[in-house]
Amino acid sequence: MILITGATGTVGSEVIKALLPAQAGHLRVLTRDPGAVFPDGARKVVADLGDSDLAPVLDGVHAVFSITHGLDIAAHDQRLVTAAQRAGVERVVKLSVRNVGHDGTDPITTLHRAGEEAIRDSGLAWTFLRPTAFMSNALNWAGMIAADQVVYAPFAAGRAAVVDPADIAAVAAACLTQDGHFHRVYELTGPEPLSPADQVALLGEVLWRDLRYVEADPAGMVAQMVSYGMPEEQAQAVTELFRSTMEPYNSEPTGDVTAVTGRAARSFTDWAKAHRDAFPIPEAVPVAATNGESR
Repeated sequence: MILITGATGTVGSEVIKALLPAQAGHLRVLTRDPGAVFPDGARKVVADLGDSDLAPVLDGVHAVFSITHGLDIAAHDQRLVTAAQRAGVERVVKLSVRNVGHDGTDPITTLHRAGEEAIRDSGLAWTFLRPTAFMSNALNWAGMIAADQVVYAPFAAGRAAVVDPADIAAVAAACLTQDGHFHRVYELTGPEPLSPADQVALLGEVLWRDLRYVEADPAGMVAQMVSYGMPEEQAQAVTELFRSTMEPYNSEPTGDVTAVTGRAARSFTDWAKAHRDAFPIPEAVPVAATNGESR
């Protein structure tokens, strides 16, 4: 049995797709939302990593995909791995962030580093996936694009080899079901470094629209996330994580997606084509809230 935590999130939902139908009946998905709906073949378990009894959640599980986010990353990783030890779990694959391996000191990176250390110290077989920023973060621009064809986002000088969450999921699925990935760290990227303006330009080409990029104050990003209900401390932490696109290493593509999956990482243009319908023309389209999992 494979357990996926954070199953309704950006990456978790893609991992479910990547594992089905091959793992149908052998896939358990953890959510705090009793109303969450998952594909056939995935068994839903409603629990909270923060305070639920995890013994029944992990009963019969041999592999765990750990997705933790917000300001409870380290605490939830520790609770999960402690319960996994007791349950006899064989392997843990953790979704982390690329900054961990490059001396990042922002709050979210620091929490992921502590979570990784807890898993290393557990004695379980582990694999760490450290992606750079997600291509899907561009979905947060849909409302702005529909309203006036202008994208306002901070860190204009930042460049990241943004990665498709579906590629992260493909790597995760391999690490959960195949041998040869124990005690490995994979830095997951797309094929090319892109600034916010580059991404907007490529979106414009795919959508056949004359889009513009305007640099925004990071404080505006914080205010936007707070307006969608995110605690201010967490919004500040997420913004500091995004600031890491200013660091040179985030612009350097790796070959880890190809090394694990045997195929090239998806380009931003191809991702945009696949998600064209998420950028409708009509105005008054709400901008999606950025969550703690987003990179």
